[in-house]
Amino acid sequence: MSAITIIGGDWLIYDSLQPPQPNWAVAVQGDKVLEIGTTEGLRALYPQAHYKDASGYVIAPGFVNAHTHMYGVLAHGIPPAAKVLDFWSFLRDYWWVQVEDALDHEMIRAATAHFCMECLQSGVTTFYDVLEAPMALRGCLAVEAEVVRRYGLRALLSFEATERVSAENGEAGLQENAEFIRATAHDPLLGGVMCFHTTFTCSADFIRRAFALGAELGSLVHFHCAEGTYEPEYCLKHFGMRTLEYYESLGVLSERAMASQCVQISAEEIALLARRKVKVTSMPLSNCEVGGGFAPLPEMDAANITLGLGTDGYVNNFFALMRGAFLMHKARRQDPSVMPAERVWHMATAGGAAALGLANVGKLLPNYYADLILIDADLPTPITAHNLREQLILWRDPVHIGGVMINGQWRSLPDDPRAVRAATRQQAARLWRL
Repeated sequence: MSAITIIGGDWLIYDSLQPPQPNWAVAVQGDKVLEIGTTEGLRALYPQAHYKDASGYVIAPGFVNAHTHMYGVLAHGIPPAAKVLDFWSFLRDYWWVQVEDALDHEMIRAATAHFCMECLQSGVTTFYDVLEAPMALRGCLAVEAEVVRRYGLRALLSFEATERVSAENGEAGLQENAEFIRATAHDPLLGGVMCFHTTFTCSADFIRRAFALGAELGSLVHFHCAEGTYEPEYCLKHFGMRTLEYYESLGVLSERAMASQCVQISAEEIALLARRKVKVTSMPLSNCEVGGGFAPLPEMDAANITLGLGTDGYVNNFFALMRGAFLMHKARRQDPSVMPAERVWHMATAGGAAALGLANVGKLLPNYYADLILIDADLPTPITAHNLREQLILWRDPVHIGGVMINGQWRSLPDDPRAVRAATRQQAARLWRL
């Protein structure tokens, strides 16, 4: 029988949709939550347990970054070779040629370490990564996995298969995913996802094949969807229907599908997502960067679509991401009641886990994985159950993270942050061809 640890803080957020509780604790045994309750009650119930005094902190589920591109850090500040005019030119003239097609295994390794470091610093315990590096096939997911294991994070990894280079390269991308899914089938922390790019870089047969492989392997199937106006316009021109309507015509939409972005979609497409139980991940900050627009996040939430939040590899400060989701839709809808803090917190934890198909992640309840964070509670105004989540979203940052536990183990950085940054700069310079 594993030893029991009781962690007691000022407040416990055990479920994003339930009121936070003052002076509550969580009892952890092995890799799971054993029990929650008042600190006094748990210590009386388990008198032999080790007690971790987290006074001055809020105990909360670790954040779930439901969509990212770890390699994205290498492109921070890169001088574009051509002026970016819209989303299509962003991809065609900049991102594909200068970033994705230039990546190699050493660049991927350095970027992965930097991202994992940012995760632990900002309270992210689980993430889903999409690697877009067609010239780095094969074995690139194994490179990422080696680093992720060293940091002890919970992660799903995938390669974005695309036919934009060639049909052969696209098939190699699908096989990269299939092999990784099989290799991690029994890994307690790592898993794989079948993944392809979009309707405008993948043929109908290729898309169907990706979904067939996903079904065969029992995996979710991820694709980018309507990130800007280009894809819906492309689908209307070539297929006579909007993006998600086209996927519906292919017969692939189901609860196995995970669509990221979903920025430029119609009310009818929202209804389609809900009807087919498609999982959706939203990237509010990066959507601003590429000029994609504002995803109808509150509208999708009202339709009971499973929703997660992701950084997209752009701004990996997860508190900043939550602030963006919390604030920008209030302005877009001109309604301060839109996107209340508990809904944002849900998308950042249990909702994100559900979007990734992960069971027992995102809450601190018995039999859930013991993935938790400690957040500094030293705020300038009184904390109450009704304002705690909003105060944390608005006024906390990575510097306020006081501890990270994943799978029942306290995690610290395995590498010197200065060395990680130096290696990242070195590989970024190679990418930039400096």
